[in-house]
Amino acid sequence: MNGPLLVINSGSSSLKFGVYAHREGHEAVLFKGAVRHIGGERGSLSLQDAHGQKVFEKSAPYPTQREAFDRAMDRLESLGHTSPVAIGHRVVHGGPHLREHRALTDEVLHTLEATTHFAPLHVPPALELIRHARERYPSVPQFACFDTVFHRTLPEDAAVFPVPRQYRDQGVERYGFHGLSYESIVERLKPRVPERTVVAHLGSGASLAALRHGLSVDTTMGFTPTGGIPMGTRTGDIDPGVLLWLLRQGHADAEGLESLVNHDSGLKALSGGTSDMSELTRAAGFGDAPAALALSVFVRSIAKTIGAYAAVLGGIDLLVFTGGIGENSPIVRQRVCAMLGHLGLVLDDARNRDGQGIISAPGSRGTIQILPSEEEEQIARHTRRLMRA
Repeated sequence: MNGPLLVINSGSSSLKFGVYAHREGHEAVLFKGAVRHIGGERGSLSLQDAHGQKVFEKSAPYPTQREAFDRAMDRLESLGHTSPVAIGHRVVHGGPHLREHRALTDEVLHTLEATTHFAPLHVPPALELIRHARERYPSVPQFACFDTVFHRTLPEDAAVFPVPRQYRDQGVERYGFHGLSYESIVERLKPRVPERTVVAHLGSGASLAALRHGLSVDTTMGFTPTGGIPMGTRTGDIDPGVLLWLLRQGHADAEGLESLVNHDSGLKALSGGTSDMSELTRAAGFGDAPAALALSVFVRSIAKTIGAYAAVLGGIDLLVFTGGIGENSPIVRQRVCAMLGHLGLVLDDARNRDGQGIISAPGSRGTIQILPSEEEEQIARHTRRLMRA
């Protein structure tokens, strides 16, 4: 029961993984790694030890999730980790019928296969990995941890969409995503979880959540991970009339719209080519107008959402930045917080540049903090609990 767990976190073009051991009541990382740019020419596999030291790195193309998984497992096995006691998988969307983390039985897999249309960008590669992991480790129990579970506490007026009841009965509602990330932030804050917290998970995929006593009461992503604020290549919320216009004018069919809203929009579309925040920030600093526009749209949407969540919560005790951009972009944090002075949230510039821990000024009405997301650790916690149950 206390043996090593393998955690798999698959994305549309990446694969994160880790090996965890249960020590003194916590899940301690033994090895952690990632395969990036799967399906592209610039693929890479990297691996770190328990101290964060890089022990392996190799650049090579990884055409499929299956091949990326095999190469990563081969590398772990060369380090002596041959048979985990259980495997935990991150699954973005379980649809309306899978709203709890659970064992990956044949019945659960069948239900997942029937709900791929809820998140066609994320669920199919996760299913591919689950099937292949079952083939490679046939005697190892495996578990699914869903990003949507954390948001089950959304009140009805936050979860419901204003569409006819017949569609709501078929599962058209706000599910919310990045739940494992938000849950890991709450875990880090225990036992002193503030009453009114806003978490900004900012990365290539980005969302925000309003938490009351650590429970989700509102979040930006909705029916799919495409909604909410503009993201790296996703539109975020957009007037439905725009999509209807594109259909009526013959510019796109359903598949074309899916590609548009997921792959060809967001910061990439606004900047004219890149969704990388460090590149956008650098270009904007050199006077690149499209890059500056992309950065401004992103910052404005985040600040607007935080203001809205202050209304939902009746104020903000804690604002957390997490995710790749949230943790690593002082400019995004500074520009967002510059728009929040009316809420009494004041950033300390020196602490913000340092980029660690509490970055609010002494007189700030609420705390502003950087906390790394620990999705894989959270998956390990759930997997251990489910295995014991």
